[in-house]
Amino acid sequence: MVFAVRAVELYDRKKFPSKKVYGSSGRPELRLITCGGGYTKRTGYLSNIVVYATLTAVT
Repeated sequence: MVFAVRAVELYDRKKFPSKKVYGSSGRPELRLITCGGGYTKRTGYLSNIVVYATLTAVT
């Protein structure tokens, strides 16, 4: 399976769009979620980075 990245988004941790990230799109997709943005020892990372990829081919 071949996936192509279609978007990379940075979301504030307090305003994370759970429905958009975890909801169904109706097509094969991958979503990679990791920590990002600013960092403090007290609170950790302030944001999340989400990479959205869609299926482009099956080999």
